[in-house]
Amino acid sequence: MEGYLFLPTMSTFDQDNRLQWVERISRLMDSQFRVPGTNWRFGLDPLMGLIPVVGGLPSLAISGVLILTMMRHGASGQLVVRMLLNVILDTVFGAIPVIGNIFDFAYKANDRNVRLLRRHYAEGKYQGSGRGLLLVVLLVFFALGGLVIWGVWEVGSALWHYLAQHSWQ
Repeated sequence: MEGYLFLPTMSTFDQDNRLQWVERISRLMDSQFRVPGTNWRFGLDPLMGLIPVVGGLPSLAISGVLILTMMRHGASGQLVVRMLLNVILDTVFGAIPVIGNIFDFAYKANDRNVRLLRRHYAEGKYQGSGRGLLLVVLLVFFALGGLVIWGVWEVGSALWHYLAQHSWQ
């Protein structure tokens, strides 16, 4: 993997197909493409973020699936909380018009989370299935998704009312 910044790890991470899948999807979302003549990389996440209103939702869903997979393969509760904070930070700041688009190109939450899990494995902190946090993670993602949908609804409703009031004048 040219130019990738992952730490060396125990062989169990590299031998597990599901964790390799997490790493491939993370790379696709955050650093698959390189700007020619530079070391600057980006993925599909910031490109999807350019789609007004709903662009961040697929990224949030994919990040949730990646965290659930990592959780099921040894991420401790503390590590999952750090991963969730990365994704929430990426989602919240990424939702800000213009500034959020720039932030999305720079802050690579999925790559950060894979590096965290690799470091976790390298330190010998493999915890097992991590199933105890599944409900918490799902609730956080549903709550965050609900807040995003509510925000979109409120903005759309306000815009609709504004246009309806001013289009007849």
